[in-house]
Amino acid sequence: MTDTSIAEIAVETLTPDEAGQELKRLAVEIAEHDKRYHGEDAPTVSDAEYDALRRRNGAIETQFPELVRADSPSKQVGAEPAAGFGKISHKVAMLSLDNAFDDDDVRDFVGKVRRFLKYDPLMGALAVTAEPKIDGLSLSLRYENGTLVSAATRGDGSTGENVTANARTISDIPQQLVGDVPEIVEIRGEVYMAHADFTALNARMEANGGKSFANPRNAAAGSLRQLNSNITASRPLRFFAYAWGEMSDMPSDTQMGMVEAFKAWGFAVNELMRRCESVEELVSVYHGIEETRATLGYDIDGVVYKVDRLDLQTRLGFVSRSPRWAIAHKFPAEQAFTVLNAIEIQVGRTGALTPVAKLEPVTVGGVVVSNATLHNEDYIKGIGPNGEELRGGKDLCAGDTVKIQRAGDVIPQIVDVDLAKRLPDAEAFVFPDVCPACGSHAVREENAKTGRKDAIRRCTGGLICPAQATEKLKHFVSRNAFDIEGFGDKQVDAFYADKLVTSPAEIFTLEARDKLSLTKLRSREGFGAVSARKLFEAINDRRSIDLHRFIFALGIRHVGEGNAKLLARAYGSWDSFSAAMIAARDPASDAWRELNDIDGVGTIVADAVTEFFAEDHNLEQLQALLAEVTPKDAEKIDAGDSPVAGKTVVFTGSLERMTRDEAKAMAERFGAKVSGSVSKKTDLVVAGPGAGSKLKKAEEFGVGVISEDAWFDLVGV
Repeated sequence: MTDTSIAEIAVETLTPDEAGQELKRLAVEIAEHDKRYHGEDAPTVSDAEYDALRRRNGAIETQFPELVRADSPSKQVGAEPAAGFGKISHKVAMLSLDNAFDDDDVRDFVGKVRRFLKYDPLMGALAVTAEPKIDGLSLSLRYENGTLVSAATRGDGSTGENVTANARTISDIPQQLVGDVPEIVEIRGEVYMAHADFTALNARMEANGGKSFANPRNAAAGSLRQLNSNITASRPLRFFAYAWGEMSDMPSDTQMGMVEAFKAWGFAVNELMRRCESVEELVSVYHGIEETRATLGYDIDGVVYKVDRLDLQTRLGFVSRSPRWAIAHKFPAEQAFTVLNAIEIQVGRTGALTPVAKLEPVTVGGVVVSNATLHNEDYIKGIGPNGEELRGGKDLCAGDTVKIQRAGDVIPQIVDVDLAKRLPDAEAFVFPDVCPACGSHAVREENAKTGRKDAIRRCTGGLICPAQATEKLKHFVSRNAFDIEGFGDKQVDAFYADKLVTSPAEIFTLEARDKLSLTKLRSREGFGAVSARKLFEAINDRRSIDLHRFIFALGIRHVGEGNAKLLARAYGSWDSFSAAMIAARDPASDAWRELNDIDGVGTIVADAVTEFFAEDHNLEQLQALLAEVTPKDAEKIDAGDSPVAGKTVVFTGSLERMTRDEAKAMAERFGAKVSGSVSKKTDLVVAGPGAGSKLKKAEEFGVGVISEDAWFDLVGV
């Protein structure tokens, strides 16, 4: 079964292997949509489809936390900054929000917040703000002593594009703040275009023979990201302020108070923002805004809820790419009919054969959609993961008229087929049993534990399969791995085809080989002396790389960006990590137990990593790669003079003043490592009532044990 085929299997029935394959597929698919939406301002799927993909990814990660990938969409924000702009690093990361899709999701959100904080209803109302979610482009504005000094897009959340000159042309953005303003102020908000302004702009563009924009969001993003600020100045852009980054002083201790301060300083804020004290109030505000959505004069795609008290926001903290204290309640999915022109098979890095629907382009919710996920061969036949009927048991054929659904900005999916319009000569799609890339057999392996056939059909060609080889190289140079500028998918395909680059190490020997070759890179089509030099510079710029990026780049199954960071932090250096993984190949070793004890890793990831280090050809490629690049030691968390910085802490028993999640987050904030079990390397055990085997082990190993109250005293909270 292909990677996409598993997408039809209900999350609760996925096997660990199927879950890992599905997470890989989702990571690739969502990253591509992020690139199109944030980096190119040209999305090909609707918000609803995109949200559906992220929702499925999150559900699988919840059920299989040990499988969270280093490149997991749950840890990514936006897309890398465009090459045409300078870059600005955000002092405080610009994160995305998790999504709610119905009223029950909102109740779950509030319930989770209360449980995390142990916020008993008897403690009173838990105030939460609600405000429209503007469908525009996120922007961060930095002011020093009240004067605007820089403006940056979200970018990848850590680094954005420097659009300062363009931001200065937007009338809603003050050049100088008024009133009593802190020395450093970073205001975050959304650049958008009103409906009337959008209509007038398109009319003007068409009258001048130019190309019109598909929707206001694209128009706003395209206008803000002009290299010529005079063009931006001619576009009717607006700005709503609703959040902040670095602040030298806080003007309020609540979310609502902060936004009121922004208004006093001269910013436009959304007057529909409300402070609510119950789920019922939140839902009422949502439906009220939904009913008036068409009359607002600008695009919104939902309502954002945020815990009002800032001290509670701090306690709640963040999980991967999003804050625990906020969520976006999205509006329902939009649907449309179009024609399924063809079904194409793509071969992935792990050999998975993935079917993709090629659609007659259609606009759904303001976005042109031309591709849709088909999951796997059973999905194409109308068969679900447990043998149940999908779409009433209707199969899919080329030429079919299909109903597609776009949920949020997610990848589209086919939800129905109009059989009355099926062509008389339509033929059922025959899923290939040989790899289209190398001709090797493609098989659906049987799960030894469940006896079920794998949802994914895989090429058995391995190293001889060019599709797998090129996909591995594309992963190696991808954004969250080596991120080599100018070395994208097209270059990988071309260089591999010409045998210039067939392994990661050969990327770094390319320049030396080019100097010895009679056929220079600068002579290739699409290259010149300048572009060749820039590519070599970009490659050399990556000869030293963060440890977690290096680990992620290796493409070890089940090791996404999150797990790569866990491993990098746990071992600190490449030498320590590689030695430990080689030692951990023995399941009876201390190294194996220590690997499994890393909080968030687990047996499946441990198996995958040790299996990788057990293969001679992997070790040979690593040796060649390490002759060219140097993984940097992992950065230690700056925890000041924290007494637990660098120490390994285990929490056990019932915690009464904080939840287990909050305890973990707090320990990591103070620079400690949290482990799930006690070993000789454990530095401290925090034991609450009911502590059992872990407490006994601590006593056996002579590890210090303190109470929860003593923990708070120790870290000074």
